[in-house]
Amino acid sequence: MRIAVRAGCCVTKSLVKQLGHHSKSVLQEQNTLCAKRFSCAKHSRPRADTHRRSFRTVPQASAASFFGATQLPSMLQAFLSPAALAFTILSTVAISAWTSARRKIRLSEITTQPNDFNKGVLSRCPTIKAPYQAWPFLTNGHVETIFASKTRRSPPVEYDRYSFECPDGGTVHLDYHRLPSSIDLPADAPVLILLPGLTGGSHDSYVRHMVGAASMNGMRSVVFNSRGTSDGPVTSPQFYSASYTGDMRRVVKMVQERYPSSELLAAGWSLGGNILVRYVGEEGDQCPISAAASLCNPLDLAISDDNFHVGFNNIYDKNLARSLRNIFKKHAHLFKGLEDKYDLDLAANCTTIRGFDDAITRRTFDWPSVDAYYYGSSSSHSIPNVKIPLLCIQAANDPIAPAKAIPRQAMQDNPDCILVVTPCGGHLGWVSGPGAPLGAPWSTQAVVEWMTSVQLELLRSGRSKRMTQQLSDRAINKVSSPDDAQQNGSGQAGDNGQMSEGFISQQRTR
Repeated sequence: MRIAVRAGCCVTKSLVKQLGHHSKSVLQEQNTLCAKRFSCAKHSRPRADTHRRSFRTVPQASAASFFGATQLPSMLQAFLSPAALAFTILSTVAISAWTSARRKIRLSEITTQPNDFNKGVLSRCPTIKAPYQAWPFLTNGHVETIFASKTRRSPPVEYDRYSFECPDGGTVHLDYHRLPSSIDLPADAPVLILLPGLTGGSHDSYVRHMVGAASMNGMRSVVFNSRGTSDGPVTSPQFYSASYTGDMRRVVKMVQERYPSSELLAAGWSLGGNILVRYVGEEGDQCPISAAASLCNPLDLAISDDNFHVGFNNIYDKNLARSLRNIFKKHAHLFKGLEDKYDLDLAANCTTIRGFDDAITRRTFDWPSVDAYYYGSSSSHSIPNVKIPLLCIQAANDPIAPAKAIPRQAMQDNPDCILVVTPCGGHLGWVSGPGAPLGAPWSTQAVVEWMTSVQLELLRSGRSKRMTQQLSDRAINKVSSPDDAQQNGSGQAGDNGQMSEGFISQQRTR
């Protein structure tokens, strides 16, 4: 007991001295306290007098020399310096972020019927089957969404733009990927039709990454820019909507005419994914597209709209509404004289997507209310009618296309559907894989692998539309290469010089 008391007294005096508190009153209080403790110890357990003298005669200098007279204050000053504090905080945050990311490394949720076709397709999709590895600091859905949209690098991609007029007077713009000289694809190479998200277009980084990856894996790409997006002018008082598939149907027909011997594939993001799934469901067994992929699809628009008004999600709602508002203001002259049908003041000043849909979209397509428009336009209702291989990739923490909107049972019941839900990803983020954090999203490699695998499985199972067509009329519908078309000076869109009625113009874009 006496030894413990003596050590405590020495350490106490040493710390007091090294911290700069040399007040005599403080030392006297400490000595008094130690004496009292010693007195209690003496009465409870008597010891030899030599021990008491040894304790009482410990010099104060020996306690101070335990750490050194000035060492501890300098250590504390260095530790409390701004640089040291910053390093400590950053290190703590980095370790926490790394630990959080490691905890979220797990397999994606895969929902599908285990038939031979799906097993064969997934057997050649290592990206989907491997554990999804979240990037440190980017495990939050909001952080990943914003980080990807602001920092993701866009690869160099060049397009040839072709525009055609629709029956209502509107104009649709298609951007065909101009293949680099290092890539030479056959005339009957598969063609991948891409549908960007709301207000998105061929200029978006996630689209360009998919275009580049597709060409490296033997596929041509065509980007379907919705009306008014990607610098495309609106030429009629009709915008696009989540329910309208007429433009998509015309695009597919036009691509078919340009590449009559090619397998048609399609992939859509966000609202583009909703339009694509609706189109595939409407076409059913007669769908000219062989396989489709949907990414970050809102699926149930009513649930997604409710989710827009929760917490930080309001920021996305306002930003997208601003983009729609700007498109409308650029073409407001087209709506003059239509005040009885549209709410033009609301459209010009709306602060939410719901407000714009109420002012313009639902009125254009004769929906009685916004709620009726959202319910009737949800692609979740189209899942049972899908008759071609469909891959749906969603993120569990997507703030715009929430996981609770996924019709899991409907996808489980459809033998042609494969649902993949990653543990992280945000909305159009998926900062993971070889391209992370600034390169291609994880979804790019996942979709390209699946598209390549599904084509092989279609051929193996005899379901390939291209093979069926080639057996029937390949000798009649021969196509020439893009280089031949340019050398012949045809000036027409398409490797075979064919063009849909209503073709307007072509131009090159970057």
